[in-house]
Amino acid sequence: MAHLLGAEGLSITFGTRTVLDQVTLGLDEGDRIGVVGRNGDGKSTLMRLLARRAEPDAGRITWRGGVTVVFLDQADVLDHKASLRTAVIGQMAEHEWAADPVKRDVAEGLLTGLDWDQPVGALSGGQRRRAALARLLMGEHDVIMLDEPTNHLDVEGVAWLAEHLKTRWKPTEGAFLVVTHDRWFLDEVCTRTWEVHDATVDAFDGGYAAYTLARAERDRAAAVEEQKRQNLVKKELAWLRRGAPARTTKAKFRVDAANALIDDVPAHRDEVHLKKMATARLGKDVIDIENLTYTVPGPEGQPMALFKDVTFRLGPGERVGVVGVNGAGKSTLLRLIDGRISPEAGRVRRGKTVRSAVLTQEVEELRSREHMRVLEFMTEEKNVFDVGGKELSGAQLLETLGFNRSRQWTPIRDLSGGERRRLQLLKLLTGEPNLLCLDEPTNDLDTDTLAAMEDLLDSWPGTLVVVSHDRYLLERITDHQVALLGDGAIRALPGGVEQYLRIRAGKEPAPAVDGRTYRGQSTPATSPASAGESAPTGAFSEAQRHQARKVLKRTERQMEKLTARQEELHAAMAEASQTMDFDTLTGLQNELQAVETELAETEEAWLEASEIAES
Repeated sequence: MAHLLGAEGLSITFGTRTVLDQVTLGLDEGDRIGVVGRNGDGKSTLMRLLARRAEPDAGRITWRGGVTVVFLDQADVLDHKASLRTAVIGQMAEHEWAADPVKRDVAEGLLTGLDWDQPVGALSGGQRRRAALARLLMGEHDVIMLDEPTNHLDVEGVAWLAEHLKTRWKPTEGAFLVVTHDRWFLDEVCTRTWEVHDATVDAFDGGYAAYTLARAERDRAAAVEEQKRQNLVKKELAWLRRGAPARTTKAKFRVDAANALIDDVPAHRDEVHLKKMATARLGKDVIDIENLTYTVPGPEGQPMALFKDVTFRLGPGERVGVVGVNGAGKSTLLRLIDGRISPEAGRVRRGKTVRSAVLTQEVEELRSREHMRVLEFMTEEKNVFDVGGKELSGAQLLETLGFNRSRQWTPIRDLSGGERRRLQLLKLLTGEPNLLCLDEPTNDLDTDTLAAMEDLLDSWPGTLVVVSHDRYLLERITDHQVALLGDGAIRALPGGVEQYLRIRAGKEPAPAVDGRTYRGQSTPATSPASAGESAPTGAFSEAQRHQARKVLKRTERQMEKLTARQEELHAAMAEASQTMDFDTLTGLQNELQAVETELAETEEAWLEASEIAES
């Protein structure tokens, strides 16, 4: 693969803090790289340097002759006076760009529903972000660099962008570099991961899941080395105490390897225990929305019904994810649940013991407290907090989401966007709500902070409603999902986000059973079993799942035999190499290659069957 661009001995310092120190790396044709790291560790800085949007203090950036590089910054770079059409395609005639399948796909994927003749300044911030991304993708470039491209995209938009990047070039052509906190997106499009930390960059093969596993193994190995070092130190100390007189006298075996790394980690959430605690705190009734109707002004001033005669019930301990296109009414639903707005018809009945809190997309709650330090803000009402049955001080609670002791004394006005988001969530939880609504909680958070937030929410006993475009988060912290499809109804998604995308793509009809009603799965009176209804079957028939389970058993036995034979061949090759028996060694090598090829094919069959069997 041809080299496209690279960095040699790259260093840059801001104030007294060195962000990158003697970093050397490169980008080749076919590279699909995701960049991860904590907020402030230099992900965007690295990308800006590689794109030649900033100059390093030391080192150099080299581009291959003739290479074209395009960069999507987080800043708003469009001319607000220009029309959307001019901002995206310039003066190109419509028949010219419409004849290009790539440009047409970009327009349909990002700009559907927008008036191309309106000025850019009339668009919302999210719409301008989509327009900037569309303008970038309309062009033909060798290297694409994207800084948080999934911000302001809904689930459908994120899925479109992933598919576009996967099919834009042939596997050995082009390259892209993406900074994002969307872990599903990283797994879907990236074949390599760069972790920016402690002024250096570590490279890993694979997307986010592979990176997480590799990092866990790296940390485990480091812990082993540290234990060895400590044992040596203890021996040295013992020797010194004795004094001078004493001195004179991937796949199945890859899945097993991954499981071995995490088999001592407890389940991420004890659902039975949390539901018992939630019922004790909430009682049996949480939210009952009955025959609700709510309208808003439409695009041309005509009333548009976001919800029409909807019934929606939430039970204690339920964890529900909400998906839908921008403008479908997701945030409005949260405000209705919280009681901030009232329906035009129908009613919202709240349990007597319900105490709700909403994490909004803005951080208005902090603006009047910007002069306060972080720890002062957290402890202005109380000093001790109950988290998962444990008492934590304000400082300990702040440390759970990445505020170290020195950072806790930082004025709120000096915090980054991600830090403000973390503080906003922690402050909400200290009010001890038992109904928590999160509106796009992943905005501005890095992957490590997201993992810490998920861990915190895992032990939180209450009812949770989450609006997010982050598929990884939804599937991680919620137990089931619902969709707003723009027809005034709330529909259950037994097949999760994947089912929603199939519905939006027209590959599957929307659930037709009681289409305007969603009843919480944790509410006994309305569960399918108690109502005499059949449970949803998902995307595959029972016969397909039964056949898949048979394939699983067969392939598991086959993989065990092949893995055992692989180990035997490795042992035999080691023995042959010691005796210098090259003829035997060649034969064993050929057999090993055949076994490994068969093992890889069997693993693929096992993975395909497992997806069907577990659907």
